[in-house]
Amino acid sequence: MLASATLRFAQLAVLLLIASAASAQTTYRWIDPSTGGTVVSDRPPPPGARQVVKSALVGADGPQIPYAVRQASEKFPVVLYTSVGCVTCKEARALLEGRGVPFSEKVLQNEEEVVELGRQLGGEALLPSVSVGRQSARGFSPSVWNALLDAATYPSSAPYRARPVNAASE
Repeated sequence: MLASATLRFAQLAVLLLIASAASAQTTYRWIDPSTGGTVVSDRPPPPGARQVVKSALVGADGPQIPYAVRQASEKFPVVLYTSVGCVTCKEARALLEGRGVPFSEKVLQNEEEVVELGRQLGGEALLPSVSVGRQSARGFSPSVWNALLDAATYPSSAPYRARPVNAASE
């Protein structure tokens, strides 16, 4: 009887491993209309969400984010400050995504938020801006941003990153 229960448990464990390896998870990223913050979730965004990006992440058998990148993101979290319709902000986002840097994005909606960002960064706020751990850069300068990311031990490129499957913007 014990052998039968052990065999059933083993069969169940194998089935669960096969099911999890075969599945791919869908992730959504959007701008929350009430807070202006970026939300990443496994659930579809609510109506009215802006800049919705749908990504299919590879399952357990696909590439994973390297340990060194996870460590860098814990020690030196990256926050990107942008505004709606900013062309340079798209270039800044592309730089971070191209390097495979996990980051959160804060979309500034009004002048008060821009002034507050200037206070946090110690001067006049220029968008886009980035903070990497306790260091920051105002305005987009690829060489300065890359130097900050290099100092925080982020990789120079990331072939392991999942690419967006379907992007829609409002």
